[in-house]
Amino acid sequence: MSKTPRLQLKGMTKAYPSVIANDSIDMTIAPGEIHAVLGENGAGKSTLMKAIYGVVKPDKGQILWNGEAVNIQNPAHARKLGIGMVFQHFSLFETLTVTENIALAMDDYTSMETLASRIKDISEEYGLPLDPGRLVHSLSVGIRQRVEIIRCLLQQPKLLIMDEPTSVLTPQAVRKMFETLRRLADEGCSILYISHKLDEIMELCHSATIIRGGKVTGYAILADETTTSLARMMIGRELPVCSQDKPHIKGAEFLRVNNLSKASSDQFGTDLNKISFSVCGGEILGIAGISGNGQQELLSALSGERIVEDHDCVQICGEPVGHSNPDERRNRGMGFVPEERLGRGAVPGMSLTDNAILTAHRHGMVDKGLLKFKKAAEFAKKCITDFGVKCGSREDPITSLSGGNIQKFITGREIQQNPNLLVVSQPTWGVDVGAANIIRQSMIDLRNNGSAVLVVSEELDELFEICDRLIVIADGYISPSLTVAETTKEDVGIWMSGMFPGGPAEVDTATQESNRNEEQHVSALLHKSSNKKHEF
Repeated sequence: MSKTPRLQLKGMTKAYPSVIANDSIDMTIAPGEIHAVLGENGAGKSTLMKAIYGVVKPDKGQILWNGEAVNIQNPAHARKLGIGMVFQHFSLFETLTVTENIALAMDDYTSMETLASRIKDISEEYGLPLDPGRLVHSLSVGIRQRVEIIRCLLQQPKLLIMDEPTSVLTPQAVRKMFETLRRLADEGCSILYISHKLDEIMELCHSATIIRGGKVTGYAILADETTTSLARMMIGRELPVCSQDKPHIKGAEFLRVNNLSKASSDQFGTDLNKISFSVCGGEILGIAGISGNGQQELLSALSGERIVEDHDCVQICGEPVGHSNPDERRNRGMGFVPEERLGRGAVPGMSLTDNAILTAHRHGMVDKGLLKFKKAAEFAKKCITDFGVKCGSREDPITSLSGGNIQKFITGREIQQNPNLLVVSQPTWGVDVGAANIIRQSMIDLRNNGSAVLVVSEELDELFEICDRLIVIADGYISPSLTVAETTKEDVGIWMSGMFPGGPAEVDTATQESNRNEEQHVSALLHKSSNKKHEF
């Protein structure tokens, strides 16, 4: 391969009114190199990637592409150079086919028939098969990830940027994606890989640039490092470790879901099918599953955002709440951290203090109908301090924070209310490794104090680290529960495809068998009737 670097960044600087996102960053990527970019939330990784892809304009610095200085004007210019990017959040239209979605991102006109043929060929060549004619809403999240990757591969990139690409994939799908990335690297494609999963970084990448506070704090050859040393470079101190010491607590049943069935209000959503489980005080129950298999519908039914017909099918602290609204459920002792941070977890136009009041007002912040702002400010400050939220002050608008810091604040707000039942969706999604351990330890401590915790997560490592029991949701069905000691990530990965007792795969098989038996019965009757006609 050529010794000329594929990409060089020299003195890249980007400042915003309240923060310097990138401060004189240098980085070099060779052809065929898989290079990790590591850093805490708000370190400046996303800004740097957007500058490479032409989404933002750096204030200072130089980009050299194959040894020549370039001024990348926009994403179309980046793609023409040979730079592709797979974003963390998919940008696909649900009602369009795979081919139609990919066509929208193509800079050159190609007929739909020709493009569909190319999609099929490229996807099979790289071991990521796709049906070009499938509507996106009918695809699993893992297959949608393939669409994003194939969309980039069709443009034959020389540099592929991937932002948290495994957050929605099963362990089996992660291995398949890694095989594809290694093959691309062998063919000379350079890869910039962003992830908070240090074990993945160690397995896949050759080298890394570590960023802290907008500055490069180190470069690493990963064969010479450990996850501990990388974490130390990222956060500037020893990585906090979750303590799993657990007192023997057999608490009351704080959540019971009994035979919950509900049609999704979203035409592209997932119906819930006879879901039953319970969570007791002193335990953490994890729900694993690929995104889009009924998690949102279940969480809406638990939080009270969607009322269910049967008042008794959801019970909190022994009381039926199926018809109760979210405020009534919180009054019974429930805390809730939604996956969607802004809009559901926090109000964008409000300060951190005001967002604390939204759900914590019942904890001494209201007296005779009047808000006690000093008490609310103290509560917000404690959330910021205990959960390491990076912000200017507690009066900053919450939208001035990075996504990971918003998540830390919302999670801290709920945990500090010490609820009897805490329901959390994707607690550490997009959160750096140091903060993730703080959040996980807080949930463990809450459990150890006798609360019940229900965690919905697509991070199997996280669930195996903190949970006592696990269940799997697939296509709106819930699996039997298993203790963490009884199962493995591989087994859970298989169950995530619906192959568990009473799961959708088993139901589909039974339905197919029933249909075959019915067809054979009808065929036999017709055959018998035909024979009788011949007797006359």
